[in-house]
Amino acid sequence: MFENAFNNVDKEMRNEQGLASELDYAEQTSWILFLKYLDDLERSRMDEAELEGRDYTPILSKQFRWQSWAAPKTEDGKLDHDNAITGDDLIAFVNDELFPYLKAFRASASSADTLEYKIGEIFSEIINKFRSGYTLRDVLEIVDGLSFNTQAEKHELSDLYESRIKRMGNAGRNGGEYYTPRPLIRAMIKVVDPKIGETIYDGAVGSAGFLCEAYDHLYDPNMPSADFRTLQERTFYGQEKKSLAYIIGIMNMILHGIDTPNLIHANTLNENVMDIQEKDRHDVILANPPFGGGERKEVQQNFPIKSGETAYLFMQHFIRKLKAGGRAAVVIKNTFLSNTDNASIELRRELMATCKLHTILDCPQGTFQGAGVKTVVLFFEKGSVTRNIWYYQLDPGRSLGKTNPLNDADLADFLDQQARFADSPQSWTIARDDLDEDTCDLSVKNPNAPEADPLRSPEEIIADMLERDAETAKILADIRGML
Repeated sequence: MFENAFNNVDKEMRNEQGLASELDYAEQTSWILFLKYLDDLERSRMDEAELEGRDYTPILSKQFRWQSWAAPKTEDGKLDHDNAITGDDLIAFVNDELFPYLKAFRASASSADTLEYKIGEIFSEIINKFRSGYTLRDVLEIVDGLSFNTQAEKHELSDLYESRIKRMGNAGRNGGEYYTPRPLIRAMIKVVDPKIGETIYDGAVGSAGFLCEAYDHLYDPNMPSADFRTLQERTFYGQEKKSLAYIIGIMNMILHGIDTPNLIHANTLNENVMDIQEKDRHDVILANPPFGGGERKEVQQNFPIKSGETAYLFMQHFIRKLKAGGRAAVVIKNTFLSNTDNASIELRRELMATCKLHTILDCPQGTFQGAGVKTVVLFFEKGSVTRNIWYYQLDPGRSLGKTNPLNDADLADFLDQQARFADSPQSWTIARDDLDEDTCDLSVKNPNAPEADPLRSPEEIIADMLERDAETAKILADIRGML
């Protein structure tokens, strides 16, 4: 049922003049889904309060609740077409009344970690792009048929929403941002192995794929209520600079079952890393920060190692955001391992001096669809120096691409070998003391790979060409003799 609903929403959006791309579809679906989710949440809270004999005051005033403007019902529970605004009246209500009302919650909310603040934040960063009130009315009626009342319903909706994010994928990528394959995320989470009671952080949260998968990893339907409350309120933290990604990240977390996500809409790199205190640190960091980009000079001043490479600034941030004993898994361009500029060398040296860099996963070309560079995943722990580094060269045995993406089975051997830091044809260990001290080069050089055939000398190549030319001339002479 839900899949048909999403397909019908897509069909309506393709006919809408104001929506031009998958980015628009995701953005506009998000705010509508959010308001439907909020309505279901409010009704659930009201029912609980009634059963417990206490009062409950809804967050939204009556005229701005879903059941008042989006889907008014008759007594038999059917859509009340007589009172359902549509056409130009609907667009005017959404643009001139609803959005300004919701936006005002950001100023009136008691704190940034409340649902009220999230409402205000979302509707301060988004605009309604529907131009036809008739199309919007059709979409509202479809979404009204969705339900967020059970964990199973949220799970199915989250899968569909995730597929929408994946389809959106690289449609609007810039600054080195790419959709992170979920099998890779799940493998990273299994290695760092977060526990209930630990905090998990992503400073480049994007669509919140890392935090959502970490929630799925930790959630148990039979867990004690105290653990569930910890998982909901004091486990997942993130920051995101871009408005659309922030909104999609919040909606993605909500659909995965996290009612009030601890996401902040801010540029993580604006924080001076020297000002980070113990209370700001986390037990686990999972991230795929954007590369390239290039931050302004004043932003670079927040970091001891100055660099125009955004990913290098994020790496410094992550190192300092980890608690002592904390674990991290971070995706980064493989050129970080070997670049010879001062910033690259200094950052590699700092990473190994302040953290135990224990694993480097070398990802094959095509892991990130559309990316023209190769990536690696760095696994490290804060608080002890690096002594040995275990490498794994991932080879799925096929070319990866849009129709043949990375899957969980591709990473099974990596997880098995990594648990034991075992040597194999794809894995090996190097000692920190064996690295070149001047460059700290960490390049992936598999000593177990079969040796390539030695290159022939120029003299051998020329001699071979002359021999072939002589053979060709003889064949042509024989043919001429037969004519």
